[in-house]
Amino acid sequence: MSKLTHFNQDGNAHMVDVADKDITHRRAIARGQIQMQAATLQMIQAGEHKKGDVLGIARIAGIMAAKKTSDLIPLCHPLMLSHVQVEFDINEDSGADTARIHCHATVETEAKTGVEMEALTAVQVALLTIYDMCKAVDRAMSMTAIQLQEKQGGKSGTWNRKNQEP
Repeated sequence: MSKLTHFNQDGNAHMVDVADKDITHRRAIARGQIQMQAATLQMIQAGEHKKGDVLGIARIAGIMAAKKTSDLIPLCHPLMLSHVQVEFDINEDSGADTARIHCHATVETEAKTGVEMEALTAVQVALLTIYDMCKAVDRAMSMTAIQLQEKQGGKSGTWNRKNQEP
């Protein structure tokens, strides 16, 4: 197992020194989902929410969150992002009492460090925004399966969840 990089040899937290790393194209994809009552999803799809376009606002929130990740997570390097994309897929089982909205975030940059945290933050904040906008009608919503799907670039190269699962 690799050592934890955010601790120095004395065990104190520190920001990882990336000065000697090469600038490479970095890309990360993360996903997650929010489960809700089927009626809540119907309200979102019909555009009947008095606060506005729930998924449109959540998409903007996810993009903004990716750009602000270093302000939220200690020791995270501020990065100039070249691309952030937040998408939603709806999973509604006809006749079921519950439904899910899946969120996928792709983040890219040319940098000395990766964008995994930015992609994960985008997903989480997008899902939190959906929760916030719909909590008045469905407090039982739950966010799950928030995870890194893939990362590319840097010294460690490409990592893909599909290659890690049995």
